[in-house]
Amino acid sequence: MFDRLQEGLQSAIKSMRGKGRLSEANMREGLKLVEESLLEADVSYSAVKSFMDRVTEKALGESVLLSLDPSEQVVGIVRDELVNILGPVDASLNLDHDVTVLMLCGLQGSGKTTTSGKLARLIREGGARPMLVAADLQRAAAVNQLHVLGEQLGIPVYSEEGATDPVKVCQNGVKKARENDANVVILDTAGRLAIDEELMAELSRIDQRVQPHQVYLVVDGMTGQDAVNSAKAFNEALELDGVVMTKLDGDARGGALLSVKHVTGVPIKFIGTGEHMDSIEPFRPEGMVGRILGLGDILGLVDMAHQVVDQQKQEELEAKLAKGKFTLEDFRGQLEGLARPGLVKKMLGMLGGPMAQYNKMIEDDDTETGIRRTIGIIDSMTPSEREDTSLITPSRRNRIAQGAGVQVNEITQLLKQYDQMKPMMEGMAGKGMRERMQTMKEMQESAMANPMGMPTRTKKSTGKRLKSTDKKKGKRDRAKALRNLRRGR
Repeated sequence: MFDRLQEGLQSAIKSMRGKGRLSEANMREGLKLVEESLLEADVSYSAVKSFMDRVTEKALGESVLLSLDPSEQVVGIVRDELVNILGPVDASLNLDHDVTVLMLCGLQGSGKTTTSGKLARLIREGGARPMLVAADLQRAAAVNQLHVLGEQLGIPVYSEEGATDPVKVCQNGVKKARENDANVVILDTAGRLAIDEELMAELSRIDQRVQPHQVYLVVDGMTGQDAVNSAKAFNEALELDGVVMTKLDGDARGGALLSVKHVTGVPIKFIGTGEHMDSIEPFRPEGMVGRILGLGDILGLVDMAHQVVDQQKQEELEAKLAKGKFTLEDFRGQLEGLARPGLVKKMLGMLGGPMAQYNKMIEDDDTETGIRRTIGIIDSMTPSEREDTSLITPSRRNRIAQGAGVQVNEITQLLKQYDQMKPMMEGMAGKGMRERMQTMKEMQESAMANPMGMPTRTKKSTGKRLKSTDKKKGKRDRAKALRNLRRGR
């Protein structure tokens, strides 16, 4: 996530750390690198200027320059100001009406329909009863796509075959929700390839006649400055309550994330981090800034861990750990929870430090294959061998390898990894989830734990940029600022 922005900011901070005590000249040079990183990440010029003015004023203060570790102080200043740009954010959905109506809007291809399904799933997990309304009558496949998602999730979808008036579809959908005892309605409205008067007029009619309680704009995080331009236009027409930024698992540069709130005043409430229906997170500025700066996001990691942990199995594991017992069967159960597509990469990215860097080198498919391979090895063992690994003699290792279709050295490697992990897990008995994640982070950063033996191949993804009438001026401003910075060095 935001590789270019992460690398740029971390490189700028590293350059300051390498100089020991900082002079004003060294500090200004490092801050120029910070500014250059933001501009290259497609952050809007106005956001960069405002951010750098505040950071520079604080970083050049006497209390920073004369401190024992000024570079660490600068990291804190940059972190705080990035959090200020992105926040504050209230990620709650405020579902306090008899039937709460949420309206999703955005350009075509931004991920509205998929986001509708993700939000519906999230809302249902919170105990509400959602219904989806297929009001995108412009894109031929949109209605069918929403029905497919609804069927997968077990969430009702309202649509009208042959309908031409999206306002009536939305009104009838809300009425149907009341009849079916649904208490949250999500309106999936139409988009266009670009902003036009017809689209805005249609959305304005829905807004006026249906009167949704909240209106969210769905924007593609890979479109950079174009996302900011579309957010401005939609906010002027509809008075948005929040933004859902999608595709942040791809090659997003980070500019849209850092620009939308500054330029429009509209907070980012949720982020989409993958194609799966559970790949949506409430947006927390502190956690996101921690990821960008390589500092980690332990709270985000805790939330993710809670999602993949079976509560009953966790309680059983707690009881065993309290007795100082952690078997290969328990290890297998932990791995099962991590086998979901893309999950390991997300968790590594949240750890920060060396593990966040390691995250960039691995392939999703290879990671999941490696986990399944490990599970297959454990499945080839007898119950007594999983309970007591001292029973696994060389001859038994040969039998296990043949049963799992792997080399004998892989059995040996797994047993070594388990022996390293066992005392760590048993030592966590009685600790809360957050303490456990912090312990895991410290262990991994000191190279004391690597339970999956991750592969190290790289993968890149690409994104298609949208057209915008305002983007040329923004590009000129950023290009000019970058030229001036480079000439000044």
